[in-house]
Amino acid sequence: MHPIVAAVTDRIRTRSAARRSAYLRRVRAAGSTPDAATGASGPSRDDLGCANLAHGVAACGPDKLTLTASPARNVAIVTAYNDMLSAHQPFETYPARIKRAARAAGGVAQVAGGVPAMCDGITQGREGMELSLFSRDVIAMSTAVALSHDMFDGAVLLGVCDKIVPGLVMGALSFGHLPVVLAPAGPMTSGLPNKEKARVRQLFAEGKVGRDELLEAESKSYHGPGTCTFFGTANSNQLLMEVMGLHLPGASFVNPGTPLRDALTDEAARRALDPATTPMGEVVDENAVVNGVVALLATGGSTNHTMHLVAMAAAAGVELTWDDFSDLSAVVPQLTRIYPNGTADINHFQAAGGMSLLIRELLGAGMLHDDVDTVAGHGLHHYTEEPFLDGDGGLVWRDGPTESLDKTVLRGVADPFAPDGGLRLLDGNLGRAVVKTSAVEADHRVVVAPARVFDDQAELLDAFGRGELDADMVAVVRYQGPRANGMPELHKLTPALGVLQDRGHRVAVVTDGRMSGASGKVPAALHVTPEAAQGGPLGKVRDGDMIRLDAETGTLSLLVDADEFDSRDVAIPPVTETFGTGRELFAAFRDAVGPAERGASVALRDA
Repeated sequence: MHPIVAAVTDRIRTRSAARRSAYLRRVRAAGSTPDAATGASGPSRDDLGCANLAHGVAACGPDKLTLTASPARNVAIVTAYNDMLSAHQPFETYPARIKRAARAAGGVAQVAGGVPAMCDGITQGREGMELSLFSRDVIAMSTAVALSHDMFDGAVLLGVCDKIVPGLVMGALSFGHLPVVLAPAGPMTSGLPNKEKARVRQLFAEGKVGRDELLEAESKSYHGPGTCTFFGTANSNQLLMEVMGLHLPGASFVNPGTPLRDALTDEAARRALDPATTPMGEVVDENAVVNGVVALLATGGSTNHTMHLVAMAAAAGVELTWDDFSDLSAVVPQLTRIYPNGTADINHFQAAGGMSLLIRELLGAGMLHDDVDTVAGHGLHHYTEEPFLDGDGGLVWRDGPTESLDKTVLRGVADPFAPDGGLRLLDGNLGRAVVKTSAVEADHRVVVAPARVFDDQAELLDAFGRGELDADMVAVVRYQGPRANGMPELHKLTPALGVLQDRGHRVAVVTDGRMSGASGKVPAALHVTPEAAQGGPLGKVRDGDMIRLDAETGTLSLLVDADEFDSRDVAIPPVTETFGTGRELFAAFRDAVGPAERGASVALRDA
């Protein structure tokens, strides 16, 4: 192992020892209830009373006898299907397919429950976005409700986007004694290049094209079933699930509606049904968590995972911190250029060598732990193979490529795009934050400029529209943290700030909100902790204060006299509407949520 990767892993293991041990004791006890007659562990439903079991099988038709009169295993299907989200629409047919595959393997599958799946792309800049981050914990709780019936011996989780996959994982880890496989739907085929889409967005921000032209570009980009093709949180989720051993090898980026996609879904059902498949709580350990961080850094993935990975790890009793991200980022090379970190989309990455080559390179450099359990067996080396259909349509795995087929998209460790990862931890008198540097040119990574303070993104966009921001500035957008309003993503800032940067101005943004995997060429200090709504120092910043955002040295500083800064009062938070679009239902979440640095979780705020 690379010495820094080994040292960070050891540090996480030591820090996590008490919580991890307690977690493993719980899940191992849950998975070891012996049969009263034989002493062997049987299906979970064997412990149900007759009335309980009768309720669980009442509508099972031909599977009723299998569930009541045999030791056959039963797989829970937890689905995030809806046909509004392009990434989740393919899941409509998955339950029937999984049931057929389970029956063919001698078992049963039941839809145990559904979880919500909202789309950040639809709610950008709207009130509904204030529910987005909290939906992750709702999904975790919904997953737990689905699995709580003790009818199941394994699970297949159906989810792709943003908060959905982290929520499914967090919930399922409460049932870590079960084998669990995540089955993705795959990315949509390539449409309008993301760079062209971004160009049209920026032209619209400048008033040079109208809404008709913008809608045409957006529709050509987001055009069919599957995940959006840029490297945002949704595709970062898929990358993480594969490198953490919760997907089948090569499953992440196979397009929907293809025979290979169908074969991988069938195999996911069989693996969840197989008692030899390692339980989820054993798969997600300290090594797997570090593997997830390393892969995220090597590809310049979503900044949302500085919260989601922390929360997923906590659900398994593993304590991951932003310092771990930062120390790993210093040594993990950047091996991909996928939009917004380049011009290629996720399908180009897949064609250039995809996950098998990425994992092969990182394993070879000692950046990833091979000593892990996965749904494919012991050892991450299984994931250097790719799935194929043989002549009879059967699913087989073969060694993946050993060299990139397109070095503008994917490179090896010997020839990286950058010697370090695409993420930095910032620290200073404004708090702690993360910045995604993989899409930021080197000469824009240090910005020293006067602050312009806004209490939401609409204020900034209005000022931009009035022509008031045509100068160097650090835009401070505060009261956007989880306690303030649910921490909405602030994507709408990107085109306007990009225009100002292109005009030659030194521009950056500092916020206690989020900008996700779509944060781009303008340096953005995100998830500032403590947030302004909890009395954080962003509440003391005034227009004209000089701020230094330095992504090279990892500092975020307000350049004012320390005594004068300490003596300032925190600005009174704006009066904001908390009713409408369901926001009133989440008041308890806003009151109880933990800080961004600890995963911004309600369910796991003390983990």
